[in-house]
Amino acid sequence: MKSFISPKLLLIFAIFFFSCTQSKQNDSVTEKTDSGELDRTILPIPEPPFGGKIGETYKDSKEEWPKLVTPPQGAPNVIIILLDDVGFGQVSTFGGPVPTPELDKLAANGLKYNRFHTTAICGPSRAALLTGRNHHNAGSGFLAEWATGFPSYNCMIPKTTATSGRILKGNGYSTSWFGKNHNTPDWETSVTGPFDRWPTGLGFDYFYGFNAGETHQYYPVLFENTKAVEPDKSPEQGYHFMTDMTDRAINWLEYSKSVAPQKPVMLYFAPGAAHAPHHAPKEWRDKFKGQFDKGWDVVRQETYERQLKMGIIPPGTKLTPRPDWVTPWDKLSADQKKLFARLMENYAGYLSFADHETGRLLEAISKLPDADNTLIFYIVGDNGASSEGGMEGTVNEIKALSGISTPLADNLKHLDEIGGPNTEPHYPVGWAWAGNAPFQWVKQVASHFGGSRNPMVVSWPKVIKDKGGMRSQFVHLIDVLPTVLDASHLPAPKTVDGVEQKPMDGVSFLSTFTDKNAKPVRTRQYFEVFSNRAIYDNGWVAATQHTFPWRQDYAPGNWDKDKWELYNIDDDYSESVDLAKKYPEKLEELKKIFDEEAKKYNVYPLDDRGTGRLISPKPTPSDPKRKHFTFYAGAVRLAETASPNTKNKSHSITAEIVLKSKIDNGVIVASGGSSAGFVLYVQNGKLVYHYNYFDDARYVITSKESLPIGKSTVRFDFAYDGGGTGKGGTGKLYINDKLVGEGRIDKTVAARFGIDTFGIGEDTGSPVANSYKLPFKFTGIIDKVDIDLK
Repeated sequence: MKSFISPKLLLIFAIFFFSCTQSKQNDSVTEKTDSGELDRTILPIPEPPFGGKIGETYKDSKEEWPKLVTPPQGAPNVIIILLDDVGFGQVSTFGGPVPTPELDKLAANGLKYNRFHTTAICGPSRAALLTGRNHHNAGSGFLAEWATGFPSYNCMIPKTTATSGRILKGNGYSTSWFGKNHNTPDWETSVTGPFDRWPTGLGFDYFYGFNAGETHQYYPVLFENTKAVEPDKSPEQGYHFMTDMTDRAINWLEYSKSVAPQKPVMLYFAPGAAHAPHHAPKEWRDKFKGQFDKGWDVVRQETYERQLKMGIIPPGTKLTPRPDWVTPWDKLSADQKKLFARLMENYAGYLSFADHETGRLLEAISKLPDADNTLIFYIVGDNGASSEGGMEGTVNEIKALSGISTPLADNLKHLDEIGGPNTEPHYPVGWAWAGNAPFQWVKQVASHFGGSRNPMVVSWPKVIKDKGGMRSQFVHLIDVLPTVLDASHLPAPKTVDGVEQKPMDGVSFLSTFTDKNAKPVRTRQYFEVFSNRAIYDNGWVAATQHTFPWRQDYAPGNWDKDKWELYNIDDDYSESVDLAKKYPEKLEELKKIFDEEAKKYNVYPLDDRGTGRLISPKPTPSDPKRKHFTFYAGAVRLAETASPNTKNKSHSITAEIVLKSKIDNGVIVASGGSSAGFVLYVQNGKLVYHYNYFDDARYVITSKESLPIGKSTVRFDFAYDGGGTGKGGTGKLYINDKLVGEGRIDKTVAARFGIDTFGIGEDTGSPVANSYKLPFKFTGIIDKVDIDLK
């Protein structure tokens, strides 16, 4: 009988043979790559010439596969964890009142750094961390929302400062980014890009997270790589972004190691926690009931005492006194204490919950086949504790950032909702001050350690043997990438994608991993945010505070009148004794050094405008003079700054729609979310316009007549009163050019609706209106939506 091999079986044999051959080839490639023959200063590493032979047929030819780039032998996995808005004195690992057992556990098996520094503000800190350059040198002098058209302040990371993702990927690592991305300008986050400054354009193979300074943890604005995606369940079904991103990170890590266990990974894990809005699941915030009733004065004192006892701060360190901008707890009313304590309970729940979820990631890492060779940086905050909740805290953070205060009685109405999906809370200034013990000042105030000193824990079981040890060398975020490269036996590239690179501003602190008494690696470092400035030089610090984080309207504009202070932090860890009058010559010397560093790293021009920079025009995907916009169904998750700016002007929204039946309902167009915004929708046959003014006032105009079945043209016209920003006006609804509804809108949002987006045909994210359930997709047909700015 004639033998027969089926095509299917032949294919299986071929695949098996190919995979075996490829495995052997990769082994030999690894040996050759590890021999040090590659020039890794040029990325991408050039492809080697073909070393086989090409004949007329395969019989007189010889195959050779391209040699894949692999990292140097022994290069570790790299995990960078970066929490958001956490002060030096908030986590239990560094003496704080919030239990962080997972961080405690990591520190017990690694090293604690008690002189680690950030830039004092989130986006710039992240740029410094990712690029190894000072934040101004990486184009990120402040936040993208406040960007100006100067190279150091346009928040457009230049190609001359390649990121850790790009460098490690170019050397054979798998790279990923989960959570917060505040390094893509929001005007570049639309479907039209450009995508060069998205995580995937900055060298990360995979991204899952949000492109902004913050996001709603129950209704996040999510992207997977460059595509907008929605959560797979609702808050009522238990959704929280912190859990979602952790699940995704663990899946990516385990899947990567399942496929290629020998290939090192770089995973950047950047939760939105504990940045506002402080969204803690109820069971977590309930854990802290009553624990902050004692108030911020007592909590700060207790934190300081624990820090001394634990050796977090040196013996003899003084606790800096309460400033005049913090009200003594015992001077508050009973209602103030009730609200303020609840806001802190909620924050503590959020931070502790974030530590718990991060612990799940750390547990997954511990089970890796090469867990021992995994280098982990757990950086506790990208700046000091935040005072952006203002003097009395808030349940609507965007409203507070807009400079609009809420009466205490109104906030108390939401007491039991704080931390849930219908609030966007932030605690008051006093808790930020307490959270930065023992230092002065808070987030944004780069002049003092309350803004710029953060805890860090480093773990690398293969290398670090001083388990639970303390390191007190002065180091900075810019030093992390050089340390990673040093640990991986990689050079800083000279060119990347044909672009000559700026030198690294950071230096490696790898020596501190094995030597407690290693020589200082950083002897000088400048700081500047919003004109709050400082210079560190060989144990001395000169500092001047210029602006207030809770006052966007405050711009002194008189830098020559700034009062400079002087500290010797070798003797005075907490910057408690101002030596300016005692050593005036030293102060002048340091001021000159600051000027030299400012020029060297492109800090100038100083700019102390808050609201002025916030509302100044930014680049847009289209012509900035454009007055007419046309959108079609499916245009969703468009960043607010990339959408038509209807604020502070008359405008009209016209939509051509088709109702197939009387039960067709849904959103035609929506912008913003639960903090503020507008939505035009159909409900119960009527046309409705709803304007949400920070949930303080809701203006609803409903048509007196029902929409006809079939095709119709609907329109909303808004006649702005004028006379400044944020004023009111009159809104009118039309169906087929017939006036069917009219109403006053007394107050409008002047600057930003918040952290949500613009879209056609559904309300994504948190709901603008409180009269429907998300996403309230339009069940009819939307032909187009025209928006005209008058």
